[in-house]
Amino acid sequence: MSPEFALHYFLPAVAFAMGACIGSFLNVVIYRVPLGMSVGEPKRSFCPKCKKQIPAWLNIPLVTWLMLRGKCKWCKSEISFRYFLVELLTAIVFLAIWQLFFASIGIWGVIGLWIFSSLLIAATFIDFDHMIIPDSITLGGLGAGLVFSALVPALQNEKTWQSGLLAGLVGAALGFCLLWSIVLLGKLLFGQIKHEFEEPVDFEISQPGGEEESIIIQLGPEHQYEWHEVFHRQWDRMDMNVTEVRFNDEVQEVKDTFKIVGDGFFIDGEKTDLGNVKKVTGKCTRAVVPREAMGFGDVKFIAMIGAFQGWQAVLITIMAACCIGAVIGSIQKIFSKDSKIPFGPYLALGAFIFVFTGAAIWNWYAGMWQGAFR
Repeated sequence: MSPEFALHYFLPAVAFAMGACIGSFLNVVIYRVPLGMSVGEPKRSFCPKCKKQIPAWLNIPLVTWLMLRGKCKWCKSEISFRYFLVELLTAIVFLAIWQLFFASIGIWGVIGLWIFSSLLIAATFIDFDHMIIPDSITLGGLGAGLVFSALVPALQNEKTWQSGLLAGLVGAALGFCLLWSIVLLGKLLFGQIKHEFEEPVDFEISQPGGEEESIIIQLGPEHQYEWHEVFHRQWDRMDMNVTEVRFNDEVQEVKDTFKIVGDGFFIDGEKTDLGNVKKVTGKCTRAVVPREAMGFGDVKFIAMIGAFQGWQAVLITIMAACCIGAVIGSIQKIFSKDSKIPFGPYLALGAFIFVFTGAAIWNWYAGMWQGAFR
């Protein structure tokens, strides 16, 4: 094998194949991590419907899904196209990173960007499904970003490990502080939804889909919230004016106040833990629901992006995410009544934009501001 053949054909093919294999693993992460399952046990992937473990010869990335036409070999149930999409997307990203960056940042820099891109892809699809970004991705990625910033200073356009690490720390700190300030400002401006009813309406707090599903807060026939949408932080609370309350169909006496917090309920200052109550029902005349401009997972996510790519990436990523989110969000509201729009995928897309076009965008952006001050 000639060096030219290896460089131009064999190694890119290896990068693509590695990306497909990592994409297969990311599918496991996307499915299991939000459910609290181990990514190592069971060791083999399994059909989400019949739970049959998939043998190695039927777990070939990209090929197996096409060969079986997107169906389980045993129960013939549909296997989502997304499994194939994640594998293909990861393979293409790995190939693009190899082709564009190997000559400038070397193998360790490429590995760093491969890890970074894998975290972005996993976070994107988990956020789409569950409206969360797990700490194992954000905080684990934050640590990995700082390690690679020191190991490969070129990732931060620096030359020494000290300056690379410092750039990663500055990027992480700027990202965290900037998005956290947006969260606090959003909480100040849009931090409450107030529902007032002329006549008492029925409310219910339960898990209609079973213990593995989200807790649903239903206020009258029209207003519904998922528990994790309402209670992001320890100090979030939901205040209600009630005429009657029942815990597990047992009437509770309420003289003054009824408040709901992330881990329980307060009746006149006395707390009942969430785990002791299967269902809460009653009638209310008023409810004040806390809400966020975005989740705290997004704050940690942008800190991770800054740790890998620096403070310029934080600015470009947030700017791109806001523009993309505004456009897609507006289209979604026109064609769909579902108002749940996770911000993490837009941050991930903004980060990818910076990875592949960051230098050009930053030069244009900096030049625009320089021209404005002249």
